[in-house]
Amino acid sequence: MAEVTFYGADWCSDCRRSKSLLNTLGVEYDMKDVEQDANLAAEAEGIAGRKNIPVVVFKDGEFMVEPTDAALHAALTSRGLI
Repeated sequence: MAEVTFYGADWCSDCRRSKSLLNTLGVEYDMKDVEQDANLAAEAEGIAGRKNIPVVVFKDGEFMVEPTDAALHAALTSRGLI
């Protein structure tokens, strides 16, 4: 299991941006496409408490919704993932 679970969709520009950062930094993550599976969309909403994506969940249970690149980078750094 990866340290990061990523809930998002291909049409979402914030999702593309956050995924690009994860890929550039070489962070492994489990992708859960909320557009392809309504259960995953409900799961993401249950975590975040709202419908916004991306939802980035860390193995420690903390999560971020629509993080900026700086905030996501800081969260990854603080967890020793980069």
